[in-house]
Amino acid sequence: MAHIVILGAGIGGMPMAYEMRDLARPEDKVTVISNNPKFHFVPSNPWVAVDWRKRGDIEIDIEPVLLKRKIGFVPVGAKRVHPDRNQIELEDGQVIDYDFLVIATGPKLAFDEVEGLGPKGHTQSICHVDHAVTAEQGWQGFVKDPGPVVVGAVQGASCYGPAYEFAFIMDTDLRKRRLRNKVPMTFVTAEPYIGHLGLGGVGDSKGLLEAALRERHIRWICNAKVTKVEAGKMHVTEHDEAGQPKKEHVLDFKYSMMLPAFKGVDAVFGIEGLTNPRGFILIDEYQRNPKFRNIYSVGVCVAIPPVEATPVPTGAPKTGYMIESMVHAAAHNIREALVGLEPSHKATWNAVCLADFGDTGVAFVALPQIPPRNVNWFSEGKWVHLAKIAFEKYFLRKMKKGTSEPVFEKMVMNALGIMKLRDK
Repeated sequence: MAHIVILGAGIGGMPMAYEMRDLARPEDKVTVISNNPKFHFVPSNPWVAVDWRKRGDIEIDIEPVLLKRKIGFVPVGAKRVHPDRNQIELEDGQVIDYDFLVIATGPKLAFDEVEGLGPKGHTQSICHVDHAVTAEQGWQGFVKDPGPVVVGAVQGASCYGPAYEFAFIMDTDLRKRRLRNKVPMTFVTAEPYIGHLGLGGVGDSKGLLEAALRERHIRWICNAKVTKVEAGKMHVTEHDEAGQPKKEHVLDFKYSMMLPAFKGVDAVFGIEGLTNPRGFILIDEYQRNPKFRNIYSVGVCVAIPPVEATPVPTGAPKTGYMIESMVHAAAHNIREALVGLEPSHKATWNAVCLADFGDTGVAFVALPQIPPRNVNWFSEGKWVHLAKIAFEKYFLRKMKKGTSEPVFEKMVMNALGIMKLRDK
């Protein structure tokens, strides 16, 4: 019998638990450890932040669905992973032994890297449902006394889609309230150009997103480094193509949402051979750590290099489809290890995203993520808004049922099908 422990219960950890339970031997034990007793569908956080969804609409109690699948659950945060002892030390003093460990914690949000950033400072966040709830409370106060908005992503951020989403969702909500004319909006991003997305652009993402911002009267500043945030004021240094300071901006705001940079969680940070300097988990082509070969990792906590060097540091995103591919590879490789075989499954490292704009949206498919690509497609339309609503319901239904069905893969196939129809 082997004990397979999954650390984290998000979009990577929960599907990992389901697929691992399907592939493990009957006598093997599968356990999930999480610092949160509920699963949250993170892509819906922008809707929570403007009260288009309630917290309860996008969360599921974890323990009942895992028990139904005969998967153990420990609702306690990890204090430290001890890979040399094959143990995880928990915040309450428990010690969990494992034969195989899958790290799927997601990131730590590095608000502390910019003075005044984050919910404990002067800006909102949509990276966690707790933050989205706080952002919604701030939004309700804001619409009673509107003014300038600053939205975007700071230097080192790696997930740009939600920043664009929230900018356009705020725009849509304000138009519905007949308040848009009272709210100047500025999009601030570390990207070298609009639509870079941490991917070097996808199709005509630059042209389409610039046009969308112009149409909605949203100004933008690229190659931007946020140096400090004060109450109602954001200090931004705009850089040139060589990465040299070009212009200083002091942007007034009454409401701001800025995505932070990510780094690894404290439980793994600084473990030699396990993480890179930012605390992300080092893996080989089989999702396996090169030093501790019984440790695998999936999701945002995995170390992957930026797609290209940029004047202001940007990271590479890990989209849901890519995470699902990592999960599939890791689960099959652990299964092979359980029966004495060498791993043979590799993730596809493709990027696919549906970004909602409130009443329309954009979709992109980058196969593979790093250019040159076999598929390089970007499209806009109301169908994306509708597709994301449908996908939210589909994914939450999957979590409640405890199935390992590859929902992101189905989304990709549908998107590619739409692309072919449009091309005809």
